[in-house]
Amino acid sequence: MRWTNKGSALLLAGALLALTGPLATAGTPGAPRGPLAVAEGDGPDPIDFAVVVDQSKSLADKDLARETEAAGLLSQGEISERSRATVIGFGSSEKPGQSPVREVCALTVADAAGRERLSDCVQLLNKRDAARMGPGTDFPAAIRQAVTRLTQKSDTGGAAAKTPAKYKVVFLLTDGKLDVSDSPEYGTDPVSRRSNGERRLTEELARARAAGVQIWPLGFGTEIDRAALTAMAAGGYRGTCSAVPGSAPHMRVVASSADLDKALQETFAAARCARISHGTAGKPPADLSVVIPPIATDGSLTVSKHDPKVRVTYFDPLNRRVPTRGEFEGSTFEVGGQDGPVEALRVKNPLPGRWRVHIEAPEGHRDREVVVRAIWQGMLRSDVTLDPASPRPGEQVTVAVRMQTRRGVTVTDPRQLAGLAVTAELRGAGFAPVTFRLADDGKAPDRKAGDVRFTGTLTVPAGATGDLRLTTRMSAPGVTSDRRPLHARITQGTPLLTAGLAFDRATVHPGGTVRGTLDVTNNDSGPRVLRLAVQDATPGSELSVSPATVTAPPGGSKRVPFTVTLGGATPLGELGGVIAVVDTGDGDRVLDDDFLDVLVVAPPSWWDRWWKAVVGVAAVLVVVAALLVVQTAARRRRRDLTGVTLELHGDGRVLDTLTVRRGQSVRGSFPFTIDDSGGAPPTLRRAREGSSSGAHVLRRTGTGQLLLRPRGGTQVSLRPGQPAGLDAYALVVRGGGGTGRGGRTDRTRAGADSGHGAGSESDFGYGSDSGYGGGYGSTSTYGGGYGSDSGQRSGRGSGAGSGYRTDEDHGPGHGTDEGAGFGTGDGDGSRTGDGSRTGDGSRTGDGSRSRTRDGQEGRVPWPRRFGRSGRSGAGAGDRRTTRPGARDGTGGGTGGSTTGRSTGTGGTTAGDPDPNF
Repeated sequence: MRWTNKGSALLLAGALLALTGPLATAGTPGAPRGPLAVAEGDGPDPIDFAVVVDQSKSLADKDLARETEAAGLLSQGEISERSRATVIGFGSSEKPGQSPVREVCALTVADAAGRERLSDCVQLLNKRDAARMGPGTDFPAAIRQAVTRLTQKSDTGGAAAKTPAKYKVVFLLTDGKLDVSDSPEYGTDPVSRRSNGERRLTEELARARAAGVQIWPLGFGTEIDRAALTAMAAGGYRGTCSAVPGSAPHMRVVASSADLDKALQETFAAARCARISHGTAGKPPADLSVVIPPIATDGSLTVSKHDPKVRVTYFDPLNRRVPTRGEFEGSTFEVGGQDGPVEALRVKNPLPGRWRVHIEAPEGHRDREVVVRAIWQGMLRSDVTLDPASPRPGEQVTVAVRMQTRRGVTVTDPRQLAGLAVTAELRGAGFAPVTFRLADDGKAPDRKAGDVRFTGTLTVPAGATGDLRLTTRMSAPGVTSDRRPLHARITQGTPLLTAGLAFDRATVHPGGTVRGTLDVTNNDSGPRVLRLAVQDATPGSELSVSPATVTAPPGGSKRVPFTVTLGGATPLGELGGVIAVVDTGDGDRVLDDDFLDVLVVAPPSWWDRWWKAVVGVAAVLVVVAALLVVQTAARRRRRDLTGVTLELHGDGRVLDTLTVRRGQSVRGSFPFTIDDSGGAPPTLRRAREGSSSGAHVLRRTGTGQLLLRPRGGTQVSLRPGQPAGLDAYALVVRGGGGTGRGGRTDRTRAGADSGHGAGSESDFGYGSDSGYGGGYGSTSTYGGGYGSDSGQRSGRGSGAGSGYRTDEDHGPGHGTDEGAGFGTGDGDGSRTGDGSRTGDGSRTGDGSRSRTRDGQEGRVPWPRRFGRSGRSGAGAGDRRTTRPGARDGTGGGTGGSTTGRSTGTGGTTAGDPDPNF
């Protein structure tokens, strides 16, 4: 069987909270509760507390103001609307008309209206009246007044009267020590007065102890009598709200009154078995924040404003503005102290996470730092199983406990229950109560460490008879539990009917089904009817069991599969509850029970169902897209004309060349013009962007085909190396070019004697040839071309060679027409070539050739530079030209002694022009 405690494990919203009593009021076992329902007594236990404030003359005004604000924090931060608070100032009585105590706030219920009254009356502590209160420090009178008020019965009715506080606490603030030396009440002289004062203090502490009133002294400053404060804490009631270390009354001392608010709230939390979460601080306007843990079920966000003009707005962890009164999204809110220096928002069932507190203030009220804190408490319910469910006397039983929040959510994170101690107490007829410890340490009988399932064993006393009552208790900082018992029944002798449940862990969606099995053995003479039932289920889960009843035939065993179906609105998370099998013929005696070990998760979304298919399709699309990108890039590269060289031919020679550079081929098109105006040599020029309509356009398609569209003409196809008519010229397109130095990059001039190409030449007589060519400057030449020899020597070929040739007007020369070599030629002289020339046929130079230059090569107009440039002849000159070149050809033809005329085209020249031209 299983029992569910009432507490709660939801997160608290606020920041500062003074928690009420440690234990929740017991409720009806197994009674269903909705996720937001809080039965009377299901909240934090109420406490009665008194804040007793030292108003002696030793306190400066600022110290008294800080004491006042600290007292306000406690009265506003209390989390139970059933608690009661009183505020008392004290000094001494030294002359007629004076009283050692001043009760500024009578014992007031801390509900919404009561907190407003407390906010107002606590401010009276700031006003000291020397005529009505002496300057001394009368501790006995202060404690006597506080104990008297805390032990009086409530005459206000309501919740406080129906549920009296279990704990009564005095929080005493002081900056000094006992001082009744001038109080006639204690004797006739200072010595006797001090002695009588100490004796009276001991008596009042004994009275407090007898009345169950705890004393928590808090001192500040350097004049504190620590021994006296320690004695006061020890002299009062020593009962605690839990077994958690630090929950017993003890004194505390801080350096100054500036630390009072923080220290007093921490002391209050310890006395209330609550915990405090410290938030941020800042001057208005600002956004402050504080974190509330998931197990908090009740608490208060306290804001130390100092200035009543500061206005506060609260936002939950989802950044939604929450009301200051009423319900919102499953939480209940109630603000207090809005018009005072301390404000607090009490929250029941707060949303876990980081809360935002926005502060604003008018000009002139923004100089004080505002601090936000939260005091909270988590009250948990206990799910309990007993194995065997109906033990025999002397039999060992295993008790397992797990915790739920007030909303019925099972706690599974051990970090939320750090320091939790769980004990159980077994009571029944025929034996004294037995208390034992439960642990979550993985040691037998605990099945797994850290699974937040506490387990322990005990042996049922041999004298046990009748009913058993098992109660579990949980204690941890800020955590309490209810005390509803688990009821069981003793079995005498060997049972005739036994049953066992098997219910494995499962993960399902709301509306899903979980399967289990029931094994039953009936040794009775007649059939027995068993019922399967769910106890203490998570509110809203709407569980149903099928079959609900099972008939066990006599004299045999039976295995029955069953299902538990979850409602469609079942909350997500660990499912709470116990499934039990009971004997309907024996007063619903529990035969066996087990936890509903079920994790409820959200149903799969469209993405959850189809993500693999989506990812697969996306991968295919990515591959296709990549292929398209690659294909497009390849097509773009194929269309790119970068490196393509345009050669302009005329009169059988190359007149100009132009190489397309990177970035000049836009979408595979290259517009160009031929500039032959003004008698200048024809020049190829790239047309400006957007001017292609008035230019020739060379284009390459995605398949690599070259197309030429003459200006105003029809587009025609080109083949590399094949001439095409263009105006009065011929255009030849080749696949590459180079870059030289000078003002024109990737541009070449027609030249002779060196280059990538061939020329045609004609020999006049034996060993004498004359050609057309031109060149100037110091150049490097590369190119290609074609040529033919007229006469009985003709051939075609192309090639490349490297070498240097120097033309000097006065001097002999040696060179090689083909291959590598060095040669010189005289204007009017002779030239001897040391080399050989071979073609694809059989043509070899004899190594000695003489050429004639008809005239002197000097500064002549451009057209004349393409005149005869005899390689041997007579003449004189003073210009020297050095050319690195290349000639290396293959060809075919026949040779003989003929006379003819040869013209050559080809060769590319790039470089610096000779300044003499």
